[in-house]
Amino acid sequence: MMNLFLQSAASGGVFSLMPFIMILGVMYLFFFRPQMKKQKEEKVFRTEVKKGSRIVTTSGVHGKILEVADNYIILESENSRLKLEKSAISKELSAQYSTAEK
Repeated sequence: MMNLFLQSAASGGVFSLMPFIMILGVMYLFFFRPQMKKQKEEKVFRTEVKKGSRIVTTSGVHGKILEVADNYIILESENSRLKLEKSAISKELSAQYSTAEK
């Protein structure tokens, strides 16, 4: 009799955790995995940025890259030069400017 009670308690414990495990799995698939992929793509973009590219920073400043160093860039924006960390680069706009000029 005692053996049956212990078996039912052990199997009930695993099944009671199943919804929690499924919620964590769904969160990983829909939230964490795409965010990690996006961060990886942004890191690759920041390492491959080159002189002459038109970019926008995370704070919304648009400009053209004048110089690229290991950890920073020199950005020209409306006749002013700014020294920014590479981590402040949000996205590249060179393709948009080239199609607008044509």
